[in-house]
Amino acid sequence: MKSICILSLAGLLCLFACTKSQNADSAQAPAAPTPEELVKKGEYLVQITGCNDCHSPKRMGPNGPEIIPELMLSGYPATQPLPEFDKALAAKGIAQFTPDLSAACGPWGITCAANLTPDDTGIGTWTEEQFKIALTQGKSKGLVNGRTLLPPMPWVNYTQMKDEDVKAIFAYLKSIKPVKNVVPAPVPPAG
Repeated sequence: MKSICILSLAGLLCLFACTKSQNADSAQAPAAPTPEELVKKGEYLVQITGCNDCHSPKRMGPNGPEIIPELMLSGYPATQPLPEFDKALAAKGIAQFTPDLSAACGPWGITCAANLTPDDTGIGTWTEEQFKIALTQGKSKGLVNGRTLLPPMPWVNYTQMKDEDVKAIFAYLKSIKPVKNVVPAPVPPAG
């Protein structure tokens, strides 16, 4: 009888240890986010990383520039002519921006913020891997052999971005309204 009790106690301890181990394993591996949670996290990351600052056209409101909702994240409007900048200031290394911050000029020339919407004129045909390469390696259109993204795009700030954050941002950008807008190509500095 004593051996049966010891065996039963040993069995219970083993069962308890196995259950505890399984609970610890499940606590270490959080469940994958739902598609909705991924998009929501991406929206949050787009907001806090300042993507709208340059990639969303704006109009002046009572408190300064306001995002034009129907053009959100569509980049510099192709319908606008390229802005005039003071080339002498740019040659001295002084950066200048359009009032809505969607185009900039400096020693690198003139750059216009890209269209990040899921339209084919934006990132509509991009893969998640291309997006990751563009964001974390600073390669134009996410092409490994592409030119480096130009200022003021702060891609160097994102080189250590976690894969799950890139995935969330990409999911969010793919979920927003597509806007057809072919952003002008960069203009090299006047030589």
